[in-house]
Amino acid sequence: MPASKPKQNLEVQRSDHTTIRYTASGPVQGPTLVLIHGWACDRSDFDAVTDHLPDDYRVLAVDLAEHGESRSTREVWTMEEFARDVAAVLQAESVDTAVVAGHSLGGAVAVEVGRLLPGTVSHVVALDSLTYLSLFPAQSEEQTDAMVHMFREDFAAGVRGLVEGGSPAGFDPALKDAYFEKMVAVRQPAGLRSIEGLVRWDMDAALRETKQPITVFAIRDFVTQEAIERYGDRFDIVLLDLGSHHFPVEAPEGTAKLLAGVTTG
Repeated sequence: MPASKPKQNLEVQRSDHTTIRYTASGPVQGPTLVLIHGWACDRSDFDAVTDHLPDDYRVLAVDLAEHGESRSTREVWTMEEFARDVAAVLQAESVDTAVVAGHSLGGAVAVEVGRLLPGTVSHVVALDSLTYLSLFPAQSEEQTDAMVHMFREDFAAGVRGLVEGGSPAGFDPALKDAYFEKMVAVRQPAGLRSIEGLVRWDMDAALRETKQPITVFAIRDFVTQEAIERYGDRFDIVLLDLGSHHFPVEAPEGTAKLLAGVTTG
């Protein structure tokens, strides 16, 4: 187990409505890797991943608005607006070029960061993201309304469904419970509004305007042939056997190796 690297806890003010907290580690002149957590999670999910990354990397792990330690009173909870949270960190850090990696909802945000900052983002990485056809590509209005209604009617049941859906057969029930307890406690109304923002996100439109290469590291059990056929020519899908949907938490060393391979490739 590597020693924990020195990390700075920093913040950037995004106008009067949003304060973004983030963690920075590694030398300022090193290759920059930006890490974006998933829905109802926070930047601490990447603490162990960061410790396994090469020492010369500049790693920026961001808490999106109303997740972790970041706070916001804004009214807009789209993937594009979350991307502006990340862009504010890159601006504060004077980053010229970076690989941006996001887990789950964070993968959608990473795509939007690439679209927003085409001259800065060199590569987009999605960690078990973008290949879930019921969450990421644009759904019909009826499907979208049904998903949002489910969370509005019984938020805990909706969260439990996501956790179960991202857990392979026989997965540790204690870990599933831990993920559920963390995610169900997401700050509201941002939690509900941001899951709505995700299911209303038009991924296909975003991909058309995102020019950087995109690599998706996806848990094998959850990737359908339909998803591969639909998106295999747009992004590189690498199938993994590293645990559950939350594999960056469960397999930080393996995750770090994957990210380092993209960053140096």
